[in-house]
Amino acid sequence: MPTTIFNKDTIKQSIINKVQRHNGVTLGEASNLQLYKAVTETIRDQMMQKWMISRHARHEAKGKRVYYLSIEYLLGRLMDCNLINLASKGVYKEALDELGIDMSKLMSEEPEPALGNGGLGRLAACFMDSLASEQLPAMGCTIRYEYGLFRQKLIDGQQVEMPDNWLRNGNVWEQPAFEDACIISFGGRIEEAEENGRKVFRTVDADVIEAVPYDMPVVGYENNCVNTLRTWSARAVESFNLRAFGDGNHLGASESKGLAEVINKVLYPEDRHYEGKSLRLKQQYFMVSATLQYALKQFKKYYGNNFDILPDKAVFHINDTHPALAIPEMMRLLIDQEGLSWEMAERITSRCMAYTNHTVMAEALEKWPVDMMKNILPRIFMILEELNKRVCERLFLSYPDQWERIGHMAIIGYGQVHMANLCVAMCYSVNGVSQLHGKILCDSTFHDYYLLNPRKFSAITNGITHRRWLLSANPGLTGLLKETIGDGFTKDAAKLTDLIPYADDAAFREKFDQVKKQNKERLAKLIMDRQGIKIDPDFIFDTQSKRLHEYKRQLLNALHINVLFNRIVDDPNFTMPPRLFLFGAKAAPGYWLAKQIIRYINELAKKIDEHPRARTMLKIVYIENYDVSTAEVLIPATEISEQLSTAGKEASGTGNMKFMMNGAVTLGTMDGANVEIYEQVGQENIYIFGMRSDTVDQLRREGSYRPWSIVENNAEIRKVMNQWQSGWILPNEPYVMNAIRGSLLEGDVADPYFVLKDFGSYSMANMRIMDDYQNRDKWLKMAVLNTATSGFFSSDRTIREYNEKVWRIQKLEG
Repeated sequence: MPTTIFNKDTIKQSIINKVQRHNGVTLGEASNLQLYKAVTETIRDQMMQKWMISRHARHEAKGKRVYYLSIEYLLGRLMDCNLINLASKGVYKEALDELGIDMSKLMSEEPEPALGNGGLGRLAACFMDSLASEQLPAMGCTIRYEYGLFRQKLIDGQQVEMPDNWLRNGNVWEQPAFEDACIISFGGRIEEAEENGRKVFRTVDADVIEAVPYDMPVVGYENNCVNTLRTWSARAVESFNLRAFGDGNHLGASESKGLAEVINKVLYPEDRHYEGKSLRLKQQYFMVSATLQYALKQFKKYYGNNFDILPDKAVFHINDTHPALAIPEMMRLLIDQEGLSWEMAERITSRCMAYTNHTVMAEALEKWPVDMMKNILPRIFMILEELNKRVCERLFLSYPDQWERIGHMAIIGYGQVHMANLCVAMCYSVNGVSQLHGKILCDSTFHDYYLLNPRKFSAITNGITHRRWLLSANPGLTGLLKETIGDGFTKDAAKLTDLIPYADDAAFREKFDQVKKQNKERLAKLIMDRQGIKIDPDFIFDTQSKRLHEYKRQLLNALHINVLFNRIVDDPNFTMPPRLFLFGAKAAPGYWLAKQIIRYINELAKKIDEHPRARTMLKIVYIENYDVSTAEVLIPATEISEQLSTAGKEASGTGNMKFMMNGAVTLGTMDGANVEIYEQVGQENIYIFGMRSDTVDQLRREGSYRPWSIVENNAEIRKVMNQWQSGWILPNEPYVMNAIRGSLLEGDVADPYFVLKDFGSYSMANMRIMDDYQNRDKWLKMAVLNTATSGFFSSDRTIREYNEKVWRIQKLEG
């Protein structure tokens, strides 16, 4: 098939033509936004060409395809990474330089797609990049959120949520696929009838909306594979009721349009009330129903009604429980729409659904009230009831008369629909996302299911795409690595181990240190430009950036900073290497205590800045609206990576891997993937503190933990608690700090994440890290070895493991 050549001259001409045709202005008259669109549309043309070739190759191969279902994809800006994967960054830079266009300014024009929030979405984005780079046919599926989560503002130290209107100027990377639009139904009632000797079910009087897909190409690294990220947008079937308008009901004429649009307004609508929770349920069903309808349509196009081979042609991967309704929805489509028997539909469904669990925390294992499910999705609830009945019958054969055990494993129980149990019961594969996490799933969370079918369970350690988090985010280090060990690591991150001998090379360590200093200066400029805060690049850069949650223990970090501040104030002879503590995190809008922890950190920052001696050794900066683009500047500048989750609570983490790859040294617990970072880099190149997961479990089971005893025996902690209680932090609102203090010391489950219990060990680890940092040769050797041993955590390796253990998809050649 004919293709266009993209070289310097054709790129320049395309940009000039697009500026003129789309805007009616010359290159010199064009705004940065107009130039950005012209350049990215040219890049998109190049990707579209590959997309067409890749789609043709996939159709010709007639192989299996993975549909990766995830409620969020945290993509970040795409221009730079797309150029890297196209192997075209150099030629575009050359073309733009000749046209007098600053590429860096264009990149800053690109909005961040507000399709994700945290680690779950960032992992999904890395997986899409690696699926294409490994040449595995895939479609990512999610919702086209209009506003995403929120844009975070810090006003008087407090988080304020603002709408993130990322689609205001459109999204140049997407194109609508109107031909694949489909109908989604909510509510109504079920009518039962008999046709041709079989029972059939119809939903009547339902609210219906239309799901419209928008597709974004995902290009593989230096190959011809381009996969698709499909985002679903909702619109009314009948957006305007002319008769109602003519009768004078002007507001009611557009009522159905409003009902449709709310589906894809925001990511994670607040679920403290019925309306928000029901909207979340509708969002999840909307996404999976639209995706499955499309997938079956594609299957029938090539294979007719031979549904027996569906598991050989498609696998639907459920990324956490949010897309778990794919299971009963597939049953509904096969039974009600395609006329299959229950037994055949169940067999096919269970052979093409796989599930990744991302949490062991009971409160995060998603559950829905029975009445809500019944009202919003009546036919789905009927199918869930029947699935539950059959699953429990099978469980009874293995666990006779053990009703409590079976109730714990049931899909429906105690007035709730248990989505994790649905996934574990019905999927052919269940995996954790680190080796420790996988073990906890088998030993505890899903132990009874594990005993029935151990082969179903596996552990596949998460990964990150080194193309974004090293090649794009840290060009200085990338250039040094290419100069030192060649460019093989750009294709195969495992080749970063070639760097290991250079950890003993003093000249290389000096160059490595110079790159870190340049990255620190780049971050200092970003913080000054964005927040007007001046930071000293000579301070140690110590970072904790992740979602604000009690189990991630930003409070442990802040408590320790408070202690350091008191040491400086109380002892005029106390000194320490100057240290900048960087925080980046959003708290869920309804998570009051998490938002108060943000406030505490910012108020503590003020106290430090006001003290003439403390500010020479300590500084806190809370980075506003932490996002992927900020992370791409923050992570390469970081020297100490804080990974403080309570052991056994963090499934994996991926931020820890990004920091490691960029030469930061980890200070963390033996939790999630920290365990494997420890194994890769060696115990002498990481700082581990705190209880292990088995000790945490034992303390929790025994109920013997008394946080008050720690306060009584530790004068430094006691002083901080007294400061909180006295109103030292917030004199006009003492209840704020009393609430934080109460979470650690009061109630039946005081200090549930063992902040005080681990404080002593954390403090000692901090002392060790400060001593070692002052030995520059030792520290830089540790930093180099962290980068050198980080290749294992490439998401390319993760995806290969998923394919070997779970999907078994054939690569596209070429």
